[in-house]
Amino acid sequence: MMELTTLANGLRVATRPMQSVETVAVGLYAETGSRHESARLNGVAHLFEHMVFKGAGGRSARQISEAVEDVGGDLNASTDRELTAFYASLLAPDLPLGVGLIADLVRRPHFEAKHLELEKKVVIQELWEARDIGGDLVFDHLQEAAFPGQAMGRSVLGNEASVEGVEVDDLHAWLADHYAPNRLILVAAGKLEHARLVDLAAAAFGDMGAHAAAPPEPGLFAGGRRAERRKGSQAHLAFAMPAPAWNDADANAAVLFADVAGTGASSRLFQALREDQGLAYTVSAAAQSYSDCGMFWVYLACASDQLNWAHAEAERVLADAAARITPAELDRARALAKAGMMMSLESCWGQASYVATRLLREGRLVEPAEIVVRLDAVTLDEVRAAGNRMLAGPRAVASVGGKLAKAA
Repeated sequence: MMELTTLANGLRVATRPMQSVETVAVGLYAETGSRHESARLNGVAHLFEHMVFKGAGGRSARQISEAVEDVGGDLNASTDRELTAFYASLLAPDLPLGVGLIADLVRRPHFEAKHLELEKKVVIQELWEARDIGGDLVFDHLQEAAFPGQAMGRSVLGNEASVEGVEVDDLHAWLADHYAPNRLILVAAGKLEHARLVDLAAAAFGDMGAHAAAPPEPGLFAGGRRAERRKGSQAHLAFAMPAPAWNDADANAAVLFADVAGTGASSRLFQALREDQGLAYTVSAAAQSYSDCGMFWVYLACASDQLNWAHAEAERVLADAAARITPAELDRARALAKAGMMMSLESCWGQASYVATRLLREGRLVEPAEIVVRLDAVTLDEVRAAGNRMLAGPRAVASVGGKLAKAA
C-alpha cells in the first residue's frame, strides 16, 4: 500500500513497501529540467546533475562512488525536460546511506571551478556522441521543429556555446532557484517502513526553506521542418503532431491510438512498412505528454533513397488507422498498455518511479488498479476521435540522412 506524508516545508515523502524483497530503491525527484532554462544557459540542468557527483558533503567524486559501492549499491541521476532525478539502489539496511548521499548531492555540492571545466568537456563529448547517432539526433531536431524558439524545443544537453558559458555561480543559482523542498519528492520502494523514510527525510531535508518558483514558458506546438543531409545508406525520419498533455481528458485515448499505430510487431506501422513493404527495419510511434502540451511522434529508419516514400506510407497508415481502427486492435493496445505498466512494477525501481510520476502528474497517490480502470473505460469512438484530432494538427518533421522533400 502506498503512503504519502508532506513535511512542514512542503517536501513530499512517498513509499511503496514491498516486504517480499531484500532491497530498496530511493530517489529524489525535482520538478525542474531543460524547459526551465534560458537560451543562454541551455544545458545547465543536465550539467548541474553531472556536477553534484564531482564532490558533495565533504566527499570527493571517488569517495561518493566508493561509499555506495562499498555496500553493493548503485547511485545515479537523470535529467529530462521537466524532471531531474537522483536515485540509489541498495540493500534494505542501507537506506539511510542512500538518503544521506542524495541529500549531500542536492544540498552540499562543492562546485569547484576546476571540476566544472573538466565536466564541461565530458558533457560536450556526450553531446558529440549523441550527434553521431542518427536515431538520437533526429529526435532533437524533431523537438526543435515542434517547438521552435522555445525552451521546450531545445536540447536537454544544450550546445557547445551554452555549456561552455556556464559558471560556478550559475550552478549555485540553479540550486537555489529550482531545488526548493516544495518542488521535491523523496520516494522509496522495497523493504522499508514509511515512518522510517519520513524520519530520514525530516533529518536530511526538514530545515530547507520553501519558496515559489517562476513557471516555465508554455509549450506551444507550432510545427516545422529540420533536415540534416548526411552521406550514408540509411536515413532517420521522425515526424510529430500535437497531442494531449498529461491530464487532458483524451490523454489515455491518444496513448491507445499511438499503441495501435506503432507499438509492437502487430502494430499497423510495423506490419505495413516492415512486414508488407520492407521499407524499414525500425518503426515505432508514441504519444509523449508534458504538463501543458504533448506530441504524437512516429520514427523510422529506412534506405536514404526511400525516405519520402516511407514518410508518405507512414502518413497513409495513420490516416487509415484513425478511420478504421477495430475493436480487436483496441483490445490488443489496451492489453499492451496494462501489461507494460504491471511488468514495470515488478521491480523496486519500477514501483518508485511509478509513485513519483503519478504524484508529479496528479498531485496524489494513484493505485495501478485505477489506471487499469481508466484504460478499460476508453471507447473505440474516443480512440478514433483522439487519432483524428492529432492527425488534423500541424506537422513537425525531422530527418537525418537522405533528402527530405519540400513541404507541399
